[in-house]
Amino acid sequence: MRMFFRHPVVDFATWKVAYDSFDAERPGFGVTAHACYQAADDPDDVTGWHDFETLEAAQVFDGSVRLREVMEGAGVAGAPDIWFTIPA
Repeated sequence: MRMFFRHPVVDFATWKVAYDSFDAERPGFGVTAHACYQAADDPDDVTGWHDFETLEAAQVFDGSVRLREVMEGAGVAGAPDIWFTIPA
């Protein structure tokens, strides 16, 4: 199960520090792997993914208050686009 996200950030360097600082907490939410990317033409346009064992775990993570706190502190500028996928 993979959850993708995309959102603008105020400053990528600031966001990346916050994203990396959240590494220790991600496994407690069921995240088994993750990665993030910058758009080639806009470094403040971030896309990434998180892997989970189940859709339910991904949805709990997506709806968590703690995730929203980290996103706000990291400078996420606007609501993220989120979508869930399964292996084909």
